[in-house]
Amino acid sequence: MAKITAESREAFAVKMQPYKDSIDKIFEKEKNLLALMEKDGAGSSYKRMLLAEDMIYVTTLYVLINNLSVKILSTRGLDALNDGRKALYKAIIYLEETVSNLIDAPFSDYEDRVAQIANIPLTKRYELSRKLGLAIRLVVDAYGDNTKWRWSFIELQGRLATVAKNMLDMKAASKIYFDPRNPDYDTAVYYFRLIKKLLGEAADGYRDRYELSTRRLDDIRLGINYLVALRRIQLNLGESEDAEETKKKAVVWKAKMDSDQKKGISR
Repeated sequence: MAKITAESREAFAVKMQPYKDSIDKIFEKEKNLLALMEKDGAGSSYKRMLLAEDMIYVTTLYVLINNLSVKILSTRGLDALNDGRKALYKAIIYLEETVSNLIDAPFSDYEDRVAQIANIPLTKRYELSRKLGLAIRLVVDAYGDNTKWRWSFIELQGRLATVAKNMLDMKAASKIYFDPRNPDYDTAVYYFRLIKKLLGEAADGYRDRYELSTRRLDDIRLGINYLVALRRIQLNLGESEDAEETKKKAVVWKAKMDSDQKKGISR
């Protein structure tokens, strides 16, 4: 790698500063909002949703700083990427605190939490899920294939699937899904399609991490949990054939897990 000159560093610092200023303002806003929530808990669920969206935006700003580093300094801005990754976790935690982190659970188990954000339109929840997914993809791509964080990103993607699912009012959205006359029909269809895709990818990701990296039983168990969560939604939508295929897949994985455990090749 060519030596980074003082001129290049100065140019990078100048170009980066507006992004850094924006990030600092958002973190100051976060600090003030958290202090307000501590004094008065009213509307905390809505405030956490706002904070999650802010953290997603912060992540994109860190990615832009990394892009500047690549362009001007010809090297990845790993500090910016690490900060962006941390902002992603904060976004997900805010959403988990709002709608729970339950993977395979009946809607009734977290319905009361979803009721706290009843005034947030379906389209907004769908867009927020997509924004979070895009931010994760931007960070993953920016790190590249050989990053030490490769397998930890599986957790991020799994938690994305969970909060995207849990932000949805399953009762209301299911009715909309079967009513083409409803103005939110298209959004409901796209949202359910997104959730099923994310749950399937999360399951496969944890299975891959188990097979190719950790051999931890927790990983394959999580993969199975995501499959069961996917099947729950498929049954809810009347997709009996898909649900049966997902069930068969989960059974095969469970048999594999039990076999590996008996052989002593898992931990």
